[in-house]
Amino acid sequence: MRIRMLELLSGAEEATGTAVVIDVFRACSVACYAFAGGAARILPVDTVEEAHALKAAHPDYLLAGERHCLKLPGFDFGNSPSEVKAADVTGRTLVHATSAGTRGLYAAMASADRVLTCAFTNVAATARALLAAAPETVSIVAMGKAGVSHAPEDKLCATYLANLLQGVPNAFEAIPKFLRTAPTAAIFFGETAIVPEEDFDLCLSLDAFDFYLEAERLPDGRPVLVKKSPPPDEGRGPADKAPTA
Repeated sequence: MRIRMLELLSGAEEATGTAVVIDVFRACSVACYAFAGGAARILPVDTVEEAHALKAAHPDYLLAGERHCLKLPGFDFGNSPSEVKAADVTGRTLVHATSAGTRGLYAAMASADRVLTCAFTNVAATARALLAAAPETVSIVAMGKAGVSHAPEDKLCATYLANLLQGVPNAFEAIPKFLRTAPTAAIFFGETAIVPEEDFDLCLSLDAFDFYLEAERLPDGRPVLVKKSPPPDEGRGPADKAPTA
């Protein structure tokens, strides 16, 4: 297994083989909490206009997302795991529009053979699915802030996943404390807070969920994110340890 470490929207566009799109704060975490709450499926979209068009065609759909981290007008939820967790989304279709995560998924689907999404909340399950499939190439994409600038939480999660794939020990305990002081966490705390503080801890709930998320295509070509169960962990060894690139 060759592991490619990529970043930002430009990296998503270069993804090959099996791509793993990582957006810890908060898109990929929100998707996990939505499925854990019983959502039937998630329709990631590239633009806000597309989200509104889907809602107009399907009034029963729920809209979640953000621009500049803020909830969008006419949306049911922001890009917030705490908002989604507190709502009843059982059996519902969630349309998800974000600045980095969903746009990165779109970009990766144009070039990769297969696309998964991942956050700390389901990183072990994602690793098990990848080890079971044993693709020749895994492109891990740390999406960063709005897909255009580096974000430490995404790079740390990408490294954590790569370590799991290569059988390298991980240490998570110091990560939440470190990230609490990172510039990208300023949206959660104090005078600079613009999103629910609870979202920070929810996004850093390591392996809260034992499922992985994969993007597939509907008959009309639209991507749909679905929840899948990884194979059980039976002491499977790491994939062939080729250098990361």
